[in-house]
Amino acid sequence: MGLSITVGLLDSQARHDADGLAYHRGAFARLSKALAVGGIDWHEPEISDPPAVAAVAAGFPYSFLTHLRRVFVLAGRGEPLTPAAETDDRQYERDCEKIQDEASVLASHLLCHADNSGYYVPVDFAAPLFLSPEAGVDGYGMVGSTQQLLAELARVAPSLGIDLAPDGTLSAATESALADFDPDTPFAMERFTWYQLHRACRASLDGGQAIVFH
Repeated sequence: MGLSITVGLLDSQARHDADGLAYHRGAFARLSKALAVGGIDWHEPEISDPPAVAAVAAGFPYSFLTHLRRVFVLAGRGEPLTPAAETDDRQYERDCEKIQDEASVLASHLLCHADNSGYYVPVDFAAPLFLSPEAGVDGYGMVGSTQQLLAELARVAPSLGIDLAPDGTLSAATESALADFDPDTPFAMERFTWYQLHRACRASLDGGQAIVFH
């Protein structure tokens, strides 16, 4: 069992899951209403006719997300980096404590987000949002900005050996290498997770749709 990430979720649900569509329509309505309270006007686009295939549908084990967060934190602190696969358990636990320390600052969109649910919306706001529990927004009310998540991914890319073009895009060769999960590649899990989030961010900005963790 792991994390699924979808951009264009309503279109996907319209094709495959009528009950799921009803739930997520309501969830997006709650999200938009809660954002409006904070002065953010955003709504998930209507379903296309006919419903399109989801712009991005990806997934990976929950642990992969923690592995990427760990690299993000260690790189930001200027500390030595080792792949999760090559790090002993005690050191990894100490590194995870550092993730919690950095998350407590409430500044990072990558860190301040539920592991298993919630949203990144294509609106540029500086700090992650923590919506009222009464709003009933999935992901414990934590909402991130697609633009800010993309910026954080760009900052950590060099630490993972990922080359971005000046406009933030990937070459075809780099994208192909990232999409092909090779467990023998250094930072394989971290790079694969980075790539899936990067794809989702680009699709979210292109279509004005939320990135949904579910």
